[in-house]
Amino acid sequence: MLLPLWGFGELAEEVHEAEAIPFDAPILLFARAMSAAGFDRVFLLCSKLGYQWGVVPFDIAFVLLLAALRRRREGLFAGIALAGSALLNLGAKQLFARARPSLWESLAPESSFSFPSGHAMGSMTLAMVLILLAWRTRWRLWVALPMVGFVVLVGLSRVYLGVHYPSDILAGWAAACAWTALVWLLVFPHGKRPWGAD
Repeated sequence: MLLPLWGFGELAEEVHEAEAIPFDAPILLFARAMSAAGFDRVFLLCSKLGYQWGVVPFDIAFVLLLAALRRRREGLFAGIALAGSALLNLGAKQLFARARPSLWESLAPESSFSFPSGHAMGSMTLAMVLILLAWRTRWRLWVALPMVGFVVLVGLSRVYLGVHYPSDILAGWAAACAWTALVWLLVFPHGKRPWGAD
């Protein structure tokens, strides 16, 4: 929990002081150069799956499923982690009020603030929730590997589309990891484990 929290703090300090983060512009320009290779449809799809077409409906369905199965502790963990992440993201965006990149006209323009990335934070929170719940089961690799790939593709899509700085993505990932770890420690204290395996 502390390592991603430190990473978020370092990035947030740079953004708060309105200092340019050295790797932001070069990576954005590299992503712009990639657009000539015809990745538009792929990354537009990844971006939509990373929020309105994928993560948000899956979050809701997953929490409802856990509630229907009467997995109260698991549902509480998932519900607090997923909903809290969204609320934290909205608050952080207003607090830092970082403008979106404007190096080129995006295929999917955004009007809200940039830091931290909501897509990155939401997809990473979902990944962390699923991985932590599956970690003590035989399904952990089947959950972890696809989710890691999904999170990376969503983050790349936001940079490729020119609507986020790379530092927005890293901050979203770091905040999501720290927040989900905190909720895990609160909901599963003293060595408790999900699915009734203490």
